[in-house]
Amino acid sequence: MNIRTKLWYLENINLFDGMSKDKMDMLAGKLKMQKIVKNEIIYFASEPSLSIFLLKEGKVKLSRISEDGKEIITAILNPGEIFGELALSGSSGREDTAIAMDDAVICTISKDSLEEILLENPKLNLKITKLIGLKLQRVERDLETLVFKDSNQRVIGFLSKYAERFGKKIGTEIFIKSPFTHQDIANLTATSRQTVSTLFNQLKSKGLIDFSRNKIIIKDPAKLSKLK
Repeated sequence: MNIRTKLWYLENINLFDGMSKDKMDMLAGKLKMQKIVKNEIIYFASEPSLSIFLLKEGKVKLSRISEDGKEIITAILNPGEIFGELALSGSSGREDTAIAMDDAVICTISKDSLEEILLENPKLNLKITKLIGLKLQRVERDLETLVFKDSNQRVIGFLSKYAERFGKKIGTEIFIKSPFTHQDIANLTATSRQTVSTLFNQLKSKGLIDFSRNKIIIKDPAKLSKLK
């Protein structure tokens, strides 16, 4: 893709708001942009942390394999998000595997190139430092959830959080376009697919949610939130 196309993508990522045209041109010149097909692995856990990625189109999941061989999804990334940025904090190897959940467009920049740009852009440096801090806080909160909440509470907590972030409120209900299977939700909440399916049916019978293959409706957000 040419420089103008790269600039268009960068200008639509909030992280780079306020950067001058010259600096945006410099950044765009160092980016490599590529299309990723659904289920393609972007990088594996334990690989050297040599690049940082920007997601422009599609969804990407970050996951780990537990000691008993189960996949645990640590994050679902949406357009405009950065990932692999822990390379900037001194991490020598990846902690997660990154996989495209559907066809995606990603921008890649080497760790060394981005570090050079950050030295000349204190505001961008501060934004990325804050981003890394917030992500580490989120990881700590998620670990606390896994330790102190039971499986039903974890699933309900995920539904509430996802609805708050991506749901569309219509009247008193919240509609969520969901790309997740019950197995995906199980992987996100460290539980089993059967637990998720059973809980969804229970919540549906109580009139708290409704769902289909690619849509979830939170019919009573307040009541659901009290259960998490």
